Amino acid sequence: MTKFSNIVKFMVVLGFWFYLAGSGEARAQDPQAPPPPQASAEDKPKPAARTYGPIGVEADQDTQTPADTLQPDQRPLTGFQQPTAGTPLEKHSYWVPGVSYNNFIQSNGFLGTGGGWSDTNYLAGDLSLLKTWSTSQLALNYTGGATFSTNSSLGNGFFSELGASQTFNWERMQLTILDQFAYLPQSQFGFGAGTGIALPGVGGSLGPVSTGLGGGLDPGQSVFTPFGSRYTNLFGIQGTYTFSRRTSLTFGGIDSLLRFRDPGNIENNEYLGSLGFNYQMSREDTIGVVYRYASFHYIGFDQAVGDQSFQLAYGRKITGRLGLQISGGPEITHLRVAQPGSSAQTVAGTGSISLTYLIPSGSISGSYYHGVTAGSGVFLGATTDQLNGAFTRRISRLWTININGGYARNRSIAQITTISVPNLNLNLNYDTIYANIAASRPIGHNANVSLGYTGYIERANGTCTTSNCGGDFTTNQISLGVNWHTRPFVLP
Repeated sequence: MTKFSNIVKFMVVLGFWFYLAGSGEARAQDPQAPPPPQASAEDKPKPAARTYGPIGVEADQDTQTPADTLQPDQRPLTGFQQPTAGTPLEKHSYWVPGVSYNNFIQSNGFLGTGGGWSDTNYLAGDLSLLKTWSTSQLALNYTGGATFSTNSSLGNGFFSELGASQTFNWERMQLTILDQFAYLPQSQFGFGAGTGIALPGVGGSLGPVSTGLGGGLDPGQSVFTPFGSRYTNLFGIQGTYTFSRRTSLTFGGIDSLLRFRDPGNIENNEYLGSLGFNYQMSREDTIGVVYRYASFHYIGFDQAVGDQSFQLAYGRKITGRLGLQISGGPEITHLRVAQPGSSAQTVAGTGSISLTYLIPSGSISGSYYHGVTAGSGVFLGATTDQLNGAFTRRISRLWTININGGYARNRSIAQITTISVPNLNLNLNYDTIYANIAASRPIGHNANVSLGYTGYIERANGTCTTSNCGGDFTTNQISLGVNWHTRPFVLP
C-alpha cells in the first residue's frame, strides 16, 4: 500500500501546485519580474506583432532546435539539476497524449536470469503537459502501461514513469518543486535504451524539459543484479535568492526512496540538504561553492551512512551551443556501524562533470560522477563511479542515428549486520556496462519508429554470501519501438 499512497500523495501535491501557480498569476504585481542571475542579454522578448504556427511544427523539421528559438538556461550552478544548452521558447501552454509500443528480444532470458532468448512487450499510454503562467511554469511527463513477457522471471505486469517540475519566478527568488517516480522491472540504468520509454512523456520537441538531476542525486540503481520490479520516488524543493546581478544563494532538500517487490534486496531512504553560492563572472561563465549533506538509511538493517561534501564548481553556458558544469572537493563519510578493524569515518574526494554540446543536426552529451551513493539495492552504501554518454545526429532527411551508453563501478563501503541474518559479509565490486545504437525515422507528423541493439554486461569481483549477489553475464537485446501522439491541445 505504500506505493499507492505515495502516488496519491504526489497527485495531491500536484493539484496544489496548479492552484498555487494559477492564484500566483492573479496576485502578481509585476508580471515582468527580472530573470534569475544566470539570465543574459540574449533573453529578449519576442516582438508583439509576431505570430506562431502550430506547436511542434518547426522542431519536427529537424532534430536540433534552432539557436534563435532557445532561451538561456536558468538553472543555478550549485543546484540539483544538470545544465542545458538552452530551453525552447514556450509559445503556448498545451497538453498532448500518445501511445507507444516497444518490443525487446533478449538473450540470457532477462539480464542474466537464464532461460535462453525471451520476448518482452511494453504497451503504454503517454502524456506531456506544459502550463505557463506569468510568473510560473509546470512541466509534466508521464508514461505507463502493461508488460507481457515470455520470461517466467518477468511474466506479465505493469510499469509507470513520471517526471514533474513546477518553477516560480519572482523579483529576487526562484523556487523549483520537482518529483520523479518510476515503477520498473529492472534498473533505470540502461532501461529502454534506444526507445521512447527510456524517458516518460511523448518525447521529441513536445516533451517538456526533463528534471535532469545531477550525478549521485537520484535514487536509481546502476547495478543490474537486483531482480524483480522495484519503485523509486524522489521529491525535491530548491530555492535561489538573488542578491545582485552577479551573486545568488541556492538552497534545497531531497527526500527519496528505493523499494523492491521481491525479498532479498536492500531497500533504502535518502535525505539530502544542499547550500550553494553562485557568482556570475560573465554572461557565459559562473563559479560557485556548495555544501551538501546526505543521509542513507536501510530498511531492516542497523547500518546508516552519513556523507557530507564541500565542493567548488564552475559552469559555462552558451545558448544554442554549450552547457558545461564541473565540481569537486573533499567528502567525509561516517558509518553508524564501523567495519571491523577500520574507522567509522573516512575522508576521500567527490566530483562530477556534465556536458551538453549541440552540433549541426545533432548533439553530444555526457556526464561523470564519483562519490558515495546509497548502494543500488545490493550494498549498505557504495563508492560509485558512473559515466554516461550520448550522440545523436540526423544522417538523412528522414533518418536519425542515436548512440548512447553507460559504465558504472560500485564498491561496498559497509558490512551487512542484522538480527535475522547476522554477520553476512559483502566484499564485492560490480562493473556494469550498457551500449546502444539505434536508428529512428518519423512516420508522418505525429509518429516515429525506431530499431536498435543494446548490449548489457555485468562483472562481479570478490566474495559474496547474500541472496542477491548474482553472477557475471552478458545480455544481447534487439528493440523495436513505435510511438504516436495526437496534435497538441492548447490550454488557455
